[in-house]
Amino acid sequence: MKVRDVMTAQVATATPKTSVKDIARTMARIDSGVVPVVEDGKVVGLVTDRDIVVRVVADGGDLTTAASTIMSSDVQACSEDDTVADAAAQMGSHQIRRLVVNSASGALVGILSLGDVAMEFGAKAVGQTLEEISES
Repeated sequence: MKVRDVMTAQVATATPKTSVKDIARTMARIDSGVVPVVEDGKVVGLVTDRDIVVRVVADGGDLTTAASTIMSSDVQACSEDDTVADAAAQMGSHQIRRLVVNSASGALVGILSLGDVAMEFGAKAVGQTLEEISES
C-alpha cells in the first residue's frame, strides 16, 4: 500500500512568522499535534505540541514567539508514492513519529503519522517501529 492511501491529507500550515499562540490554536481546531512550517511552498520546519511545551511554556516564554524560533528544522519527508512499509522503516531509522509527505514536485501533500501506519499494519508493526524510535 502507498503512503497516499493512509496519510492525513488535510494539513494546516504556518509560516516562520506565525506566533506560537496561533499555532496552538490551529492544533486545537484541527485536533493535531503537529503543524508544518512552510515558506515559498516548501516545508522548512515542524512545530509539535511538545515543542510548544518544552521550548516555550516550560521556560516561561512568550506566546507571541515566532514559529521559526521553536520549530524543528530537520524535517524528514517521504513521497506519496512510497510504500507504507518503507515510510515506517524511515520513521524507525530516524527515530521519529511523523513524516512530511511530498508530491513528486516537492509540494506538501500530507503528513504520515505512526497512527496512520497502525491503521495499515496493526499493532505488531507499529510496536516494532516504536521500539526503533525509542532506542537511545
